[in-house]
Amino acid sequence: MVELLIGKKGTGKTKALIEKVNNASAVVKGNVVFISKDSARSMYDIKSKVRMVDTKEFSITTYSEFLGFICGIISRDFDITNIFIDGIFKIVDSDNLDGFETFLEKLQEVSTKFNIDFEISVSIDKDAAPDYIKKLA
Repeated sequence: MVELLIGKKGTGKTKALIEKVNNASAVVKGNVVFISKDSARSMYDIKSKVRMVDTKEFSITTYSEFLGFICGIISRDFDITNIFIDGIFKIVDSDNLDGFETFLEKLQEVSTKFNIDFEISVSIDKDAAPDYIKKLA
């Protein structure tokens, strides 16, 4: 399953996502991963059981590169049940939606194949969001 947490910048998406990360880590039997471009910012808010991944060292610039990055994480640990992604547009250094729909479709395939739930925070106005984003929110 792929779910999006959408809203304008500064509306509390990261705080809500961190709460979901911590709740999942307490409940699920598998491993939980939190991916962001600056995980040091959230380091003290997330339980130590959660695997934190900081993407700033990897020069990710496209959605397809990020999908490959995610697949690399999964290939190393088949016990992952949940992946939370904070600030997708920060990770790919763009708020351009070109390729985002395809990324979400491929991520859904990965989710289904490996039984992993994804939750992604997206900084976009709910009213201006395309339908494919709204249906995942």
